[in-house]
Amino acid sequence: MTEDALTHTEGRPGPAVAPTAAPGAGTLLRLLRDGRPRTRSELASVTGLARSTVTQRVDALLASGLIGPAGEAVSTGGRPPTTFSFQPDARVVLAADLGATHARLALTDMSGTVLAEERADLDIALGPEHVLDWVVERGRGLLEGTERRVDELLGLGIGLPGPVQHTTGRAVNPPIMPGWDNFDVPGYVHDRLDVPVLVDNDVNIMAIGEHHTAWPEASHLMFVKVATGIGCGIVSEGSVYRGAQGAAGDMGHIHVPSGDERPCRCGNTGCLEAVASGAALAAALTAEGVPASGARDVVELSRNGSVPALRALRQAGRDIGEVLAASVNMFNPSVIVIGGALALAGDHLLAGVREIIYQRSLPLATEHLSIVSSVAGESAGVVGAAVMVIEHCLSPEHADALING
Repeated sequence: MTEDALTHTEGRPGPAVAPTAAPGAGTLLRLLRDGRPRTRSELASVTGLARSTVTQRVDALLASGLIGPAGEAVSTGGRPPTTFSFQPDARVVLAADLGATHARLALTDMSGTVLAEERADLDIALGPEHVLDWVVERGRGLLEGTERRVDELLGLGIGLPGPVQHTTGRAVNPPIMPGWDNFDVPGYVHDRLDVPVLVDNDVNIMAIGEHHTAWPEASHLMFVKVATGIGCGIVSEGSVYRGAQGAAGDMGHIHVPSGDERPCRCGNTGCLEAVASGAALAAALTAEGVPASGARDVVELSRNGSVPALRALRQAGRDIGEVLAASVNMFNPSVIVIGGALALAGDHLLAGVREIIYQRSLPLATEHLSIVSSVAGESAGVVGAAVMVIEHCLSPEHADALING
């Protein structure tokens, strides 16, 4: 600091500095969630807390059931110290993956392991009250079927097939969801279950689920869902990137060269979704004299060796690759995962994607890039919805309220 600066600040009170709060029990819980048992001394060493404070925090965690004794450490003289570890079965999570015409509901533990699940044909156009009442009713059924109580429920995560403002949990102008626009999904469900409710769009939760299941070490991942529509979930630095209004990853409505003037449900023409989605492929095949009513019919045709279906899938992969090639140069992911109903058709879609990306993207961006099919498959959505809730509720800023409540 210069002499003039010292002169002008001399005698004046400096800015108030808020005292740093000591790490709470939630911070200890975050450490123990890595699966490694630790003693009180180890926890004190890592956090810098006094041994008495650590004992108090550990006792609170033990009382909540979130951690438990995990045996004894090697003694360095005297009585061996007790170690403690995270107990993922202390609470359960409900997770709902809602699609355009189907719903998948699961009950998981706090590691994201599915304990029970249910799937049903359920039209999202029936409206929020009808669909969410089904989620609540069947969620209670899953709890009863596994002999778990409602008060053991950590929270509920929901994925919706449309744009969602994650901070409010409300759908924003969803094209295939009449009655859902700006509907208070978290409030409606919370009134019936009295637990935290988190909502995101379906492809974001699928990206979370795939990252958690198969690629936990990948800092930068893109998950592309190719089904009735097309969307992309982006994981950056290990967390979902949603953008300013939650619209990040809406790649289905980017114009592609092969789109011509084909109308899209968004109101524009030539969108990727208008030429490469399951609905678009089914319509194109039907026009060729190969009847198909949706993505699953296209998959079935391809599995039966239909040449028009296989050709259509390969071209759809190329069209998707056109959009992803630009994204690879812009975002430089280490992994691109192709999932959704059309991905079940096998390698033809994936081959088309790879063909264009490796042809169009910069060599440096593709040097260590993996382009793969989904490992989590149809469970990606519910696992991701559960992980979204777990990470929120067990974060240090929220876990203390849970532990002390």
